[in-house]
Amino acid sequence: MEDGHPIVEVHNLQVRYPEAGALRGVDLSIAPGSFVLIGGPSGGGKSTLAHTLVGLIPQVFPAEVEGSVQVAGLDPWREPIARVATHVGLVLQNPATQLFNGTVEEEVAFGPRNLGLPPEEIAARVAYALEATGCEHLRHRAVRHLSGGEQQRVAIAAVLAMRPSVLVLDEPTANLDEEGARAVVHALDGLRRRLGVTVVVIEHRLEKFLPYADRLVWLEDGRVIADGPPAETLARVLPPHKPRRPDRRRTEAPLVSLEKVTAGYDGRVVLSDCSLTLYQGEFAALVGPNGAGKTTLARVLAGLLRPRAGRVAWHANGRQARVGFLQQNALHQLVCDTVEEEVLLGPRNLGLVGSLDVDRIFEQTGLAALRRRPTYALSVGQQQRTVLAATLSLRPSLLILDEPTLGQDPVHLQRMMDFLADLNRSGQTILLITHDRRLVDQYATRVLEVREGHVWELGDAEP
Repeated sequence: MEDGHPIVEVHNLQVRYPEAGALRGVDLSIAPGSFVLIGGPSGGGKSTLAHTLVGLIPQVFPAEVEGSVQVAGLDPWREPIARVATHVGLVLQNPATQLFNGTVEEEVAFGPRNLGLPPEEIAARVAYALEATGCEHLRHRAVRHLSGGEQQRVAIAAVLAMRPSVLVLDEPTANLDEEGARAVVHALDGLRRRLGVTVVVIEHRLEKFLPYADRLVWLEDGRVIADGPPAETLARVLPPHKPRRPDRRRTEAPLVSLEKVTAGYDGRVVLSDCSLTLYQGEFAALVGPNGAGKTTLARVLAGLLRPRAGRVAWHANGRQARVGFLQQNALHQLVCDTVEEEVLLGPRNLGLVGSLDVDRIFEQTGLAALRRRPTYALSVGQQQRTVLAATLSLRPSLLILDEPTLGQDPVHLQRMMDFLADLNRSGQTILLITHDRRLVDQYATRVLEVREGHVWELGDAEP
């Protein structure tokens, strides 16, 4: 771009889906080489903005658009998406939706190969992208066997290999452990400094980015309500909050135990001779690096993965208790047309509807105004909360939440976690799987870590 000309220029952008409006007159100008954060509540229009910048809206996703968008000298609404992709890279919230090759190496090389680059250039780009995202050790792994966090890093590497001049990332650290998140932040900052790449990051976990970003743009209800220095802007738009920490401690009555469990996938052992006991009424947090086996352990507890050795022993009433499992990818659990139908599906099948306080579940999960909204028209964060509401409606003895922060803005996340803390006070047993140590410190009463195929007791959380 010529000196002084913005590389991203958005004028009076309005986007309306068949079900509801998303953006309502957005104006945004971004200089070449900038590092811009975009924050705001779930459903505020952040992902919609990202999709318009690369032409997915209106070329792929049906929506009415008004205004104008220019990115890297292109009109993404009218240029072929294949051409736009050589200048503007997009990493989606859900990495599984953009990974379709067999191995990690094939996935990262796919874009450069389709550009017709010579083999030595492809190899150099693959090596660079894998190193920048800390994925070298995953080069020959099957994509489908990666953890959610590992898939996220591979999706970022695949886009980096295209060497775009503008890089748009939608929640790139949502499923990453601390080390992986730091690696991604440093890689993005390095791209901006060394290659002049313009970086646009849509995030709810903003703290790690604040020292590197030039500005924070806050989108709410489809409008830009704040735009300025990151730390100052964040302090202005987010009110202080004191978490409702659970005050219950675990009882001495065990709920469920893993007894010397070995489990894995397609010949690969993930958990080995693993033992663990969860107690009735506790709020436990399970931590550990990406790929350590946290989700595998959750799937064993939920009965979705049969152990190769050992057993799962339930102590509640001498039989297996009901397990509610909120998975990382909400799309794997949504089966109904509307939010209300989704939440009531399980209780109707089990005859529980008459005894449910349905209104309270909708209110506490931030879904009261979305009861009749089609599930496919929700943001990722809203879909996640819909699955949580549907899970809670089944009155599980054990509630497992696997990375519930995906797509959740701070306000909705705090409301949801406070609600879970209230449930725990009333006796609900909760296992929280997360990389967000603040949630662990604020809400958990016991901390466990998965490492080297085993579960290690880190002790009770600090009050």
